Amino acid sequence: MIHANQLVKKFSIRGESLIAVNEVSFQVSKGEVYGLLGPNGAGKTTTLRMVMGLLEPDSGWVSIDGKVTSNDSMEHRKMLGLISTNDGVYPWLSVREMLMYFADLYAVDLALAKVRIEELAKLLDMESILDQRCSTLSTGQKQRVTCARGLMHDPPVMLLDEPTRGLDVVGSQTIFRFIELLKERGKAILLSTHRLDEAERVCDRFGLLHHGHMQYEGTLVDLQNATGQTHLTDMFIQLIQSPANA
Repeated sequence: MIHANQLVKKFSIRGESLIAVNEVSFQVSKGEVYGLLGPNGAGKTTTLRMVMGLLEPDSGWVSIDGKVTSNDSMEHRKMLGLISTNDGVYPWLSVREMLMYFADLYAVDLALAKVRIEELAKLLDMESILDQRCSTLSTGQKQRVTCARGLMHDPPVMLLDEPTRGLDVVGSQTIFRFIELLKERGKAILLSTHRLDEAERVCDRFGLLHHGHMQYEGTLVDLQNATGQTHLTDMFIQLIQSPANA
């Protein structure tokens, strides 16, 4: 469903060229959670923006369901849903009004949008807040609204960018249940995070980025065999402290 092939992205900083992403490749299938992991500055956000079609790679390409991003960026974005704690809600709209607004942006039929709101409200335990103004919501409630918003146009691919940042244990559990819902619906899920303990809990496969390079890729067992470490956190400590990566 998602195929990233030899992605390269460079930036110029004070006259010097910085390679943020260096020949990164990976694939994500339907019903799979792929964890794009790494410390701050590893290249996760840049890679995610290229997958979204917001940044054009200097070389390489991304395709969604066989369609290359640069060929039709608008159609490409209709196939994506984004969940991020950086995305706010509109404070003066009710939850229902905001969800209807985003449904309209994606040209979702009015009758279908109304049905979808009720369905998502039940799944995400939002029925009691549908007609509440977004400015009055708690952090956890806002995150549930953000999750619902990302599914209003029922995209086949979901991108989750640090979805539990700033959330407490209860709020994080909402995200974990949401990920299970996405898997049940056969979505291809790309999760970008530096919360390695959470990634270990929800991801089927992993890509470990460091200084823009894909250092390791595979299932947890694959990574354990490649690194000799049991947990993702230990793998990254080993990776970061290695003289070759200093």
